Amino acid sequence: MQHSIYPFRPGRRQTLSLFGGAAAALGLGALAIPARAEEEEVLTEAQVLRDPDIPVAGNAAGDISIVEYFDYQCPYCRKVEPELRQVVSDDGKVRLIWKDWPILGPMSVTASRMALASRYQDKFVQAHEALISINSKLTEAKIREALAGAGVDMDRLDRDLSARANAIDTTLKRNNDQALAFDFRGTPSFIVGKFRVPGVLTKAQFAQAIADARKAAAAKK
Repeated sequence: MQHSIYPFRPGRRQTLSLFGGAAAALGLGALAIPARAEEEEVLTEAQVLRDPDIPVAGNAAGDISIVEYFDYQCPYCRKVEPELRQVVSDDGKVRLIWKDWPILGPMSVTASRMALASRYQDKFVQAHEALISINSKLTEAKIREALAGAGVDMDRLDRDLSARANAIDTTLKRNNDQALAFDFRGTPSFIVGKFRVPGVLTKAQFAQAIADARKAAAAKK
């Protein structure tokens, strides 16, 4: 069943054309999102799809982007990870962007900050894969053990956590602002191309979302 499009609320207007006007797709709820004028600044293509502070997994030169807003303590994020990675690998032309949205407590924030700090030694993807694979309640000891096992230089990480604290916190705030502007209700939530797709998807649903995003992009050329 197709989900209804979000109604406009008083004093609000549709977001930038990048994500506005999307018909519901897949029966999964790709929705047109209303946004306050001040929210538009965090919903630009540059900020959402091409944030220079977040490394790209998959094919950096791909024609379709998938953005996932996730939390390292979210069991649904862990569940969907293998499906998402397999689809991206099979397709070969998808840019995958993981956006830390640590909403499940202080340890989620700790994990996100450490993962983002690892990018300064070009280990973000390895750090993400290690942390999202932890199938038990996070502790700082478990986080550090997983990162060290993924080849992260922990002494360097600690230095970057201190020296780059403002940049890391700014990235987390930007991710949070975007998730709230999109009216996401929890993790995981996705942007596929120019569609908003909240919730857990199967491999088949991801593949269909990618196909629909490509079709929509081709129709606008």
